Amino acid sequence: MLDCRASLADPLFGERAFAEGHISGAQRADLDADLASSPGSGGRHPLPDAADLSDCLRRKGLNEDAQLIVYDDAGGAFAARAWWLARWLGHENAAVLDGGISAWRGPLEKIRQTPNPGTFRRREALTRIVRVDELTAPHPYQLIDARAENRFHGIDEPIDPVAGHIPGAICRPFQQNLDTGGHFLPPAALRQRFSEFERPVCYCGSGVTAAHNVLAMRHAGLPESALYPGSWSEWILDPTRPVAT
Repeated sequence: MLDCRASLADPLFGERAFAEGHISGAQRADLDADLASSPGSGGRHPLPDAADLSDCLRRKGLNEDAQLIVYDDAGGAFAARAWWLARWLGHENAAVLDGGISAWRGPLEKIRQTPNPGTFRRREALTRIVRVDELTAPHPYQLIDARAENRFHGIDEPIDPVAGHIPGAICRPFQQNLDTGGHFLPPAALRQRFSEFERPVCYCGSGVTAAHNVLAMRHAGLPESALYPGSWSEWILDPTRPVAT
């Protein structure tokens, strides 16, 4: 198990939450240190180096064919990133704990266990990415933005220096993949949200919550969407790229 709890407003939140209590045997997966590389030309949360991430998962004890379970306390907003990255490295046996840590009925522990190194190895990717240069108009994709509608429409932008969205995108906030209890909607309801799109590419602010929409499509039984990892935070680095509101 990987504990993926995080807060974009507080980089130390996940570590504190893990120390206060986590599922027995879980290992900490830090959004910034493990699940992304340093901010820069690729946006706020660029993909980690594949070899570095593979080494990280081995150090955390992941074996080649083991079932990987990832969780957070945010409806899967951060756990979905870890799930997607595992598939990016070719690990099919990966799942998000539906409902997160609050759905766990067993005890929590404060002890930080040190696992034996695992046998995980990178395989052929099970998912697909789209780079920013593939999205210059005209392009054949339907962009799906996972951010809240107020950010999508440029009404409120609390994180990035430019507000709005990539022209041609449609808004499907990741939070609406969940019911009021924080569990994923039934597959039929998710199919209604996403089945109309051909050649979908998911994005968000920095490529994190976009994975939630990819997961929702998989849960709905739809073909796996591609992901634009750099997302909005990379798109706006070039002032010549168009912006819509």
